[in-house]
Amino acid sequence: MTQQPIHRTDSGLTRPVMLSCIDPWGRVVDVPTTLGYRPDDPYAVSLVFHSASGDVEWVVSRTLLLQGLAAPTGDGDVKVYPSIDEDARAVTILDFCSPDGRLIAQADSLALQSFLARTFQLVPVGAEDKHLDMDGLIAALLGADAE
Repeated sequence: MTQQPIHRTDSGLTRPVMLSCIDPWGRVVDVPTTLGYRPDDPYAVSLVFHSASGDVEWVVSRTLLLQGLAAPTGDGDVKVYPSIDEDARAVTILDFCSPDGRLIAQADSLALQSFLARTFQLVPVGAEDKHLDMDGLIAALLGADAE
């Protein structure tokens, strides 16, 4: 994952990154990806994988990503664990599974850690509930437009 600047937007943070992914034939393919964080959805980090056939978004727990920097974690669709690449650099492996397939991506641990650190500056641990958009969440659950 190459280091790119973190951008502050009206709705939160974004950071363009390049993740190394393993394709179905075992080849490493670099995939442009955008990390995203919104304070009104404080428990989640989005990863948008950009490809010629369209964008694919996964939303994962911010805590899961943080814990996965240090130790294997995750059950079900997303697993995260630390590793070392062939150049002896710390990397984080993101293992995504769905009915449509599986994606294994490798991220530079320091870049991921710096992005997460910025999210914790915006919304510290324990303060997430103060940032939730409960009206918007209820409106979305009821199928109404949030006002």
